[in-house]
Amino acid sequence: MRKRVGPRRPTQVEIARRAGVSQATVSLVLNGTDGVPVSEQTRQRVHQAIEDLGYAVNPAARALRGMTVKTIGLYTFESVFPVDQRDFYYPFLLGVEEEAARLGYDLLLFTSANTARDGVYARGHNALLKADGCVLLGRHISRDDLANLVREDFPFVFIGRRTVDGAELSYVAPDYVAPTRGLVEELVALGHRRLLLLRQTDGAEPGEDRELGSRTGAQAAGLPAADLLVEFSSGAEDVTAERVSGWIRAGVTAVLVEPSEDNATGVALAEVTRAAGIRIPDDISVAFLGSAPAPTATRIWTSFELPRVEMGRAAVDLLVKLLDGVQDRPIQLFVPCTDVRGNSISRAPRAQVTPR
Repeated sequence: MRKRVGPRRPTQVEIARRAGVSQATVSLVLNGTDGVPVSEQTRQRVHQAIEDLGYAVNPAARALRGMTVKTIGLYTFESVFPVDQRDFYYPFLLGVEEEAARLGYDLLLFTSANTARDGVYARGHNALLKADGCVLLGRHISRDDLANLVREDFPFVFIGRRTVDGAELSYVAPDYVAPTRGLVEELVALGHRRLLLLRQTDGAEPGEDRELGSRTGAQAAGLPAADLLVEFSSGAEDVTAERVSGWIRAGVTAVLVEPSEDNATGVALAEVTRAAGIRIPDDISVAFLGSAPAPTATRIWTSFELPRVEMGRAAVDLLVKLLDGVQDRPIQLFVPCTDVRGNSISRAPRAQVTPR
């Protein structure tokens, strides 16, 4: 068992001293003992002292006193919590909720701890201590927060592969490498000899995994390294008709897109190719390395789907194993993705198209 090395938790004595009350009063406010009156003014003073000192009730200690806690948290590094069914993160929330209920845990949603993306420690202390452990997700992460959580030995599981220098994290991640490699090998088998990987600028570890899959697929298929081009996109605004036409002139016949959560890059790519008179897949094949834009009456994008609900369930399962002591070290789990066979890739064109 690793020793907790994080900042010392303030004691109830310190809270009582700051609030100007007795330790017994602090205990009454924290534990909510029935039948013992505590004035609202006193409660407010105690809660203010708790806030000032960064105290959070120790769930393990409460459990030892016979108070069943069994609460796990869900925290997102995104600015908006995933409660809209159209949100990329919403299925993860469903999986977390379902598995927490199945295992008999209450779920605490941290909807205010990351106001303006200030992070877990925005108030000077670990806001997640209100729960036994926490599931974390989001693209715009704070690695400092993750490092601090590891130093405090706070139990958490991240949804997605994330790394922190000098620390090992528990996470559940989609296996991007294998399906990306498969798509590259398929495209080469279809006669494509120059491919372009379009990565998200802030893709981090998911982008690294997709690039690794692209390069291993190219090597396995005998495609020279120089014929796998890699470019970056920061959003829809830099996917222009001029840029796509440049790819065509450079001999690119297939584009592999790392999707963003809102898939704005993919939607822009579809629009500008149409505007430039470039036909998909006749003139250029397009595949998405993850969830693609919604299908239309004529287009189903070749891609692969992340098992997001299953990943949410798996993250809770791993977290509970850590909490129960079934696992005493960080765990990393990679989950297979599901192929989506669309109509956006085909054999390489015999002659390059001249864009309008």
